Amino acid sequence: MTASVREIETVSRQRQRRTRSRTISHLDPIVVSKLPAHEYDLDPACISLVCPSCRTWVPIRVADTQRATAKLVPHHTEQAGTEDPVRCPGSHRLVTINVTVATWSRRLEEGISETNGRRADRVIRKPQPMPTPAVMQIVGGLVDDKTARKLQQTHVKSCTTCSAATPRCADGRRLAHLAAHTQRTAPLRRQRQTEQEEWADKRAWALRLLHDQQWGKAADPVHKTDQQRVRDVLTALRKMLLTPTKLTTSSPWERADLETTIAVLERQEKDLTHRW
Repeated sequence: MTASVREIETVSRQRQRRTRSRTISHLDPIVVSKLPAHEYDLDPACISLVCPSCRTWVPIRVADTQRATAKLVPHHTEQAGTEDPVRCPGSHRLVTINVTVATWSRRLEEGISETNGRRADRVIRKPQPMPTPAVMQIVGGLVDDKTARKLQQTHVKSCTTCSAATPRCADGRRLAHLAAHTQRTAPLRRQRQTEQEEWADKRAWALRLLHDQQWGKAADPVHKTDQQRVRDVLTALRKMLLTPTKLTTSSPWERADLETTIAVLERQEKDLTHRW
């Protein structure tokens, strides 16, 4: 008896299925075709949508009945684990699925391609204003030490305040500072000027060498082209000079001009031949 009771207890019993809730929300049904493609998911593994009431993703329960009614599952507006949660009014809201999975996938792909094709707005940052240089820095780069010293001497001669034993005026102090500044920076300025001149000479020499190298590659074809051009013109002019019709119709001045042109071209041909 004990063994039979134990055998009966160890055998699993079939549980009764929970009855589905027949509660329906008083809100209007949600039509999937009116929602954006990124706010619902028709993947059979996780069919869901964004609840219009609380803006959270909520699964859709589809009952295999004659009506094939689909509605949102009950959900709360707070996070999971919150005490005394408040149920969202969109719970048990009917859903009208009038979009196929293929149509939804195509709309989603078109939206992704359109988003990827957009260009980001280029941000043009406003340049930060540079600090205004001092007057000595502005004027000091325009005049040398000799000019600054002459300006100071001229001002001292013409100014009654600076020429006397009294302290100098504002302009006299500025010119004195300018003369001292240019005298102090004169060696560095001469060194920079010398370096710039040397760099300019080296650059000119490099450009001249590059020009000679490039011309050395193209000199032979160019010379042959010049020789052929002079020969072709000479041949055409000699034919004109030896043609009887041209001799009878042309005047002595035209014949003399043609002979002069032929002589010049012959001299050019000779120069091109001997120069090469």
